[in-house]
Amino acid sequence: MSDTTIVDAGLGDSEDDDFDELIEVDESDLPDHRFLDRELSWLAFNQRVLELAEDPLVPLLERANFLAIFASNLDEFFMVRVAGLKRRIVTGLAVPNNIGTAPQKVLEHIAREAHALQERHAAAWNDSLRPALADEGIEIVSWDELTELERAGLYEYFQQQVFPVLMPLAVDPAHPFPYISGLSLNLAVRIRHSRTGREEFARIKVPPMLPRVVRIAEEDPSSDRVRYLPLEELIAENLGEVFPGMEILQHHTFRLTRNEDMVIEEDESENLIQALESELLRRRFGPPIRLEITEDMDEVTLGLLLDELDVSEQEVYRLPTPLDLRALFQLGRIDRPELRYAKHVPVTPLAFQPADSDSKHAKADVFQAIRKGDVVVHHPYESFTTSVQAFLEQAARDPQVLAIKQTLYRTSGDSPIVQALIDAAESGKQVLALVEVKARFDEANNIEWARILEKSGVHVVYGLVGLKTHCKIASVVREENGQLRHYTHVGTGNYNPKTSRIYEDVGLFTCDPVVGRDVTRLFNELSGYAIEKKFSRLLTAPLHLRKGLLKLIDRERRHAAAGKAAQVRIKVNSMVDEEIIDALYRASMAGVKVDVWVRGICSLRVDLPGVSDNIRVRSVLGRYLEHARVFAFENDGSPELFIGSADMMHRNLDRRVEALVQVTNTQHITDLTAFFDLAMDDGSATWHLGESGTWTRRHLDDDGTPLLDVQDRTMTLIQRRRRARRARG
Repeated sequence: MSDTTIVDAGLGDSEDDDFDELIEVDESDLPDHRFLDRELSWLAFNQRVLELAEDPLVPLLERANFLAIFASNLDEFFMVRVAGLKRRIVTGLAVPNNIGTAPQKVLEHIAREAHALQERHAAAWNDSLRPALADEGIEIVSWDELTELERAGLYEYFQQQVFPVLMPLAVDPAHPFPYISGLSLNLAVRIRHSRTGREEFARIKVPPMLPRVVRIAEEDPSSDRVRYLPLEELIAENLGEVFPGMEILQHHTFRLTRNEDMVIEEDESENLIQALESELLRRRFGPPIRLEITEDMDEVTLGLLLDELDVSEQEVYRLPTPLDLRALFQLGRIDRPELRYAKHVPVTPLAFQPADSDSKHAKADVFQAIRKGDVVVHHPYESFTTSVQAFLEQAARDPQVLAIKQTLYRTSGDSPIVQALIDAAESGKQVLALVEVKARFDEANNIEWARILEKSGVHVVYGLVGLKTHCKIASVVREENGQLRHYTHVGTGNYNPKTSRIYEDVGLFTCDPVVGRDVTRLFNELSGYAIEKKFSRLLTAPLHLRKGLLKLIDRERRHAAAGKAAQVRIKVNSMVDEEIIDALYRASMAGVKVDVWVRGICSLRVDLPGVSDNIRVRSVLGRYLEHARVFAFENDGSPELFIGSADMMHRNLDRRVEALVQVTNTQHITDLTAFFDLAMDDGSATWHLGESGTWTRRHLDDDGTPLLDVQDRTMTLIQRRRRARRARG
């Protein structure tokens, strides 16, 4: 596609009068209640995760993993979303949500749904999964189920590994109620003093550095049975060692969730790293927002906790033991492949296949492959190691490479990506790393990496004041025959080798000089000045991405009105932005077929007669976390497609630096469009959005036969396509 065509599509000239007229919002033709509450929609997403844990057709250890994921997701939801809402209510900044519900009423709705989900979550473990695992010889047992010999072995473990790190804290006139850290698991203990007869209270924090569940040594060494005892129960059964000479009256487990939503007031002159470190310290002392207790906790102990922690009854969640089912992540270490999904082995993208494929140590020339034509990779079906990682590692050691520029939003603790940047800098190359130190819950890790990179000679920048840099781009400048050539990667996922194994993402490699110029300008602006320009093959936020998508959607609306072929397909993690949703409604009203593939939150409704009749919304959850963002437009038979980092949320479109890149190769467009066909097919196992925001899982046909697993099928299709193209040469 020529640059002229791109400009005509509305992605170039910022003085386009028709474009300015388009973005003036007119809501008169749309119903008032056309959005779903985003918080309840998020809880509906986590319910979909829970449904996988409840499904007897899902392998047992995968079900346990989904229970742990549900628990971890809900923790983050409370720490960020609920905490932020409560903070806005307290400060008087809260306003009704996008469907007009008062903030306090939203909190009540959240509490009601979250209580029901947590009870369902506990029941899924205790009533279904726990006995099913026990049938397979994998058990989390109680103290009463152990033999005397097993108790003796665990007592020895307690004495050697647990007791030395316990810190019981008394509460009395000389000792105020201790600080309870967020997400810590605790024992509330009531004791009677043997000499005075006075009742006292103490708190013991379950040491977070120890395994959450303790492996029980089997009396029969040949047994393949795997059994665990929760650490808090081991401590509870040995409280006499912790409080010698005291009578133990009551002991109960509890867990507190605190506000961990960071608020950083940035100033052009302040050191962002120092501000972040101060905020990370403050995060530890955020106000409580949820108290989880065991269902047998007595009223005296509960009353003390409510008073001391300043928690309301609405914020109390009574649950059966054990609390904090993130402990089930520990079952991931069990070597029982028959209780897991069948293994998928990522394949090397055909373009990056070594010429000498028979040699075990052969490596492809990544730059040569990209010069032959754009390459699109699809992780984790195609290997991150032999594509993205190989691209950067080759750039680091190639003497013809002069410069490497890359964004780092999240990466792993032992990242070969970061090591490649260090190696490149130490070999004398110009290296720029834009490290987003405000990436939520990865702030401390990113600060550490930023300092390591700086010490190695990498030019480290932290982006623009007031904006998070969320785009996923890497640029390599290479000298070839006296000329400079730009090799560029633009992706939908983080440069993180670990998450690349479980996150579904796509990325484009290209040496198109147009993309190279776009990305060079973007990096220059990120490292120096605010973004003001538009680009040729990129759509960037915060200034142009929403406007560009609105114009592309409206072009489909106009095509449909003129009787031309028109369709909009969007794959994102979240669909919240009201302007984008309204544009999709208007496109639907004009006859445009709209397909939305969303993993998480969706404020778009499909139950508005005359408005959303042509809109379908699907969700796919499974072994991989769907993470790619793809935007496809039929354009009267000349389809256009973009991939990138942006979700359809206010924060992405208004407060982040995001980038979408246009995919122009016809075969790549066909391949990516085929994934939409698969996800939208009624023969595929998906969740369908229906009336009033209700999601219905459709994974069995009428006779009970499982429908196609989208992710399994995708892996098969990619392997088959790779073999076919290799055969064609």
